[in-house]
Amino acid sequence: MIRINQIKLPLGHDRQDMLAKVSSVLGVPAGEIHTLDIMKQSVDARKKPDISYSYSVDVTVRGIAGKKEEKLVNRLRNRNVLVQDGGGYCLPRPGTAGLSHPPVIIGTGPAGLFCGLLLARQGYRPILLERGEDVDTRTKRVAGFWETGKLCPDSNVQFGEGGAGTFSDGKLNTLVKDASGRNREVLRLLVEFGADPSILYVNKPHIGTDVLSRIVKAMGREIADLGGQVRFSSRVTDFIVEQGRLKAVMVNGSERIDTEALVPAIGHSARDTFEVLLDRGIPMEAKAFAVGLRVQHPQKLINQSQYGMEECRELGPASYKVTRQTAEGRGVYSFCMCPGGYVVNASSEPGRLAVNGMSYHDRAGDNANSALIVTVTPEDFPVAEAGREALAGVAFQRKLEEDAFGLGGGMIPVQLYGDFKENRISASFGEVKPAFKGQYCFANLREMLPESITKALLEGMEGFGHMIKGFDRPDAIFAGIESRTSSPVRIPRDGNLESGVRGIFPCGEGAGYAGGITSAAMDGIRIAEEIIRRYRPFTDS
Repeated sequence: MIRINQIKLPLGHDRQDMLAKVSSVLGVPAGEIHTLDIMKQSVDARKKPDISYSYSVDVTVRGIAGKKEEKLVNRLRNRNVLVQDGGGYCLPRPGTAGLSHPPVIIGTGPAGLFCGLLLARQGYRPILLERGEDVDTRTKRVAGFWETGKLCPDSNVQFGEGGAGTFSDGKLNTLVKDASGRNREVLRLLVEFGADPSILYVNKPHIGTDVLSRIVKAMGREIADLGGQVRFSSRVTDFIVEQGRLKAVMVNGSERIDTEALVPAIGHSARDTFEVLLDRGIPMEAKAFAVGLRVQHPQKLINQSQYGMEECRELGPASYKVTRQTAEGRGVYSFCMCPGGYVVNASSEPGRLAVNGMSYHDRAGDNANSALIVTVTPEDFPVAEAGREALAGVAFQRKLEEDAFGLGGGMIPVQLYGDFKENRISASFGEVKPAFKGQYCFANLREMLPESITKALLEGMEGFGHMIKGFDRPDAIFAGIESRTSSPVRIPRDGNLESGVRGIFPCGEGAGYAGGITSAAMDGIRIAEEIIRRYRPFTDS
């Protein structure tokens, strides 16, 4: 197979245009090109509004393979054309150790679902325990919360089938370097379950909360069809550990489930589960993360800045990424940017409030939003009692969320950026109209933020205004608190992906090994590989 990089084509091109371009690069007639698969598509907007697409494609030519491909490529002397290995993702061979009980996975977010799916397809009959509800019931529950403010602590934006990513933009880009093929395998499986095939090659793929809901439901259904179990309203309340090895978990305080292989894929918000894990001697440590506010701008402003046009046609709504180092050495940057999206109430604990961003598949909303967040480290966290140091970041988050809840009386506290600068409560919105899911009210957000975070946000906004014209406009809408950017703890694992307590395989974002849908799913696959490598498929005979 031949890989051609940096194929440039204008907006509005069709497949025949691409065939003609590939034919010209290779010096072979277009009719001789047997297959042409797009591997990557990105937008080149360096000369806006003269925008083009840049592609990497894999090509086969009739009658040319093996050594003939090498000769053709060598003759071209084009560094953008090379012979490509056609190998794909492969699972390891099953191990020889037996299992007396099925593997147990805690959580049905991306990490848990992908781990469970691979194990189910290999005959391991995993049991997935989800504290929240199925995605359809959960969606209704969340809609009711946004309308009334009545929170269900076990089924909300953070907990339930699909995990926190179900109520997000469904972004699938990741910075994880992947020589194993897990990244593409995640995307391939998502397409298999109903995602648009374009996610296999677009530079910043996304699914959208509406499509992702259907996908996670279909994945869970297949796990069950293959002999696994997906159990909702099943909160793990204890871990039975004997002589340094996990023996069982307790569900809902009364049901014991024995297992030799436990995968905690609990997500970044399972704070009560973190506490039980710590109490049972599972090694855990505090880690750095980031906190801040959500900011909303008109989507047309972002489109104009990124593409030189307010209406982006086939390009779709534009995204952005901004980052800055402050004078005091803190990083402040955008995170989880949602084109055409909404800021949502993402709370999961009574008396505490957190926000997130969400988009539907069409990204058709009037506003762009993203988190503007500032790095915090264990040095910023309150002093913890002896033996509880690992949960100091949790305490830091909870204090911010309690203050946010108090500021808004349970509603999302909101402030215009100009008023945030002047340290005063806003009286009305400007030209930027609010786009929220959940009730909101005006408040002075500086009252809930540590001074170091406020200073970093002000410095960051001033700098970002030089990167994106109008980013620091006075009527940009701030909302907070954005506190769930990543897990505040790490559950260490060794080179074989196992905790210091044997039989536990910490997994995904909650364990501190992922940061988003794709990386969490990849980590779930990695844990599945380790279980397969060790054990034979489970049988109850």
